[in-house]
Amino acid sequence: GHALACCDLLDYSLMVATTNQLQQGEFSGWGHTATNRNTYSRPLSTGELQESLDRHSGRSLIAYGLGRSYGDTALNARGDVVWTDQLNRTESFDADSGELVCESGVTIRQILDERVSAGFVPSISPGTGFVTVGGALANDIHGKNHDKDGSFADHVNWFELVLADGNVVQVDRDSNPDLFAATVGGIGLTGLITRVSLNLKPARGDSVLVTEIRCTDLDDFIAKLVEHRETAQYSVGWVDAVATGKSMGRGILQIGRLADESLNRNTSGSLAVPFWLPTGLLNRYTVRAFNELYFRRVPSKGRESLMPYAKFMYPLDALHDWYKIYGKRGFYQFQCVLPDDEAIAGLQSLFTTISKSGCSSFLAVIKTMGASGQGLLSFPMRGFTLALDIPRRPGIEAVINDLERMTVERGGRVYLAKDTTLSPEYFREMYSDAGRFEDILREHDPTGRFQSDMSRRIGLRADD
Repeated sequence: GHALACCDLLDYSLMVATTNQLQQGEFSGWGHTATNRNTYSRPLSTGELQESLDRHSGRSLIAYGLGRSYGDTALNARGDVVWTDQLNRTESFDADSGELVCESGVTIRQILDERVSAGFVPSISPGTGFVTVGGALANDIHGKNHDKDGSFADHVNWFELVLADGNVVQVDRDSNPDLFAATVGGIGLTGLITRVSLNLKPARGDSVLVTEIRCTDLDDFIAKLVEHRETAQYSVGWVDAVATGKSMGRGILQIGRLADESLNRNTSGSLAVPFWLPTGLLNRYTVRAFNELYFRRVPSKGRESLMPYAKFMYPLDALHDWYKIYGKRGFYQFQCVLPDDEAIAGLQSLFTTISKSGCSSFLAVIKTMGASGQGLLSFPMRGFTLALDIPRRPGIEAVINDLERMTVERGGRVYLAKDTTLSPEYFREMYSDAGRFEDILREHDPTGRFQSDMSRRIGLRADD
């Protein structure tokens, strides 16, 4: 998702904009490693979204939702931005089938809050509820239930798209399979998403029954993930990324299933990080101390508890602006997926490199993934995925490049929604359908109207 544009990098004028007139403002990804000052429009309707193409005449465009993409997928230093957060209305909901039709700026959390009382929850929830439906589709997001339920596009019936020529087309798998496959996970390069039809998941309550299990090392972690893979509705693990030796890869596995109980708790959170913390506060010593306490919070025999759905799905949403804990330098997030047969050796290599580098990541997540995504650039593939935050410091990009190289060598790929450093060469090796994707872009956008910092960095349409 392209996420929270209410971060303090944005001008007050950008916060109160209520018209589609061209304005100036600053935009950043969630990691805050880059900030662009752009001309932008902020449409309030599909008609105004179409008008944006004329308003930004002669300039390349990218859609920006809520700024939760960590890197530069929704940034456009050489062009303009269409800020879509005001397209946030629900148009219809079928309580029998669970079909929801909504505008692209509706958030996953908004869907939960509006539909849980009717007995439905989002079919796919990422690690934050502050992701727009348009961003969810453009990045083909996944959640803690990927083995069971796939990724976001698996629950989409159709969507509407404003193409580069200004025409609005309704796209589904049958009527326009190429455009469907290019838009799903296509990082916003096929056009501006206006409306989406998606199916929600039935739920009797608003809670999740969660079992927490200590894992003593990486082998133990992988064994427990495999053990619960076919039966768990939701599964996710926190990993101590700074542990070394016999404890390398230790952590806590959470297994969850939807429960019938309704807790009726508001877990949206009101706490916020009020200022940027000093750069360097998160180091191997402070993170090691935090990780030790976090690991010990779960008894060695494990425990079971009932959690509000939102608390389980979006644990960090209770602390707004949490990116500030990494300091003004910002941070990178690295997320890769490795195929099953390469997972054990590959993860061991990744953790060894991470530990030796002193990356000081206190937020590291591991989980399994199921079937491949439907998009040409969809991230999911069957295997194990690892995600971790890495504070920005001199030389850290070289470490991330090493992690990318290891991922390529093991037949895996990096998640574009989180990426900031991937090279064109590694992108091509990871995403074998990139050539077909480019062909579809040329057909529907021959002049390259839709571009981003990421599309230029990874060499998409570089010969246009």
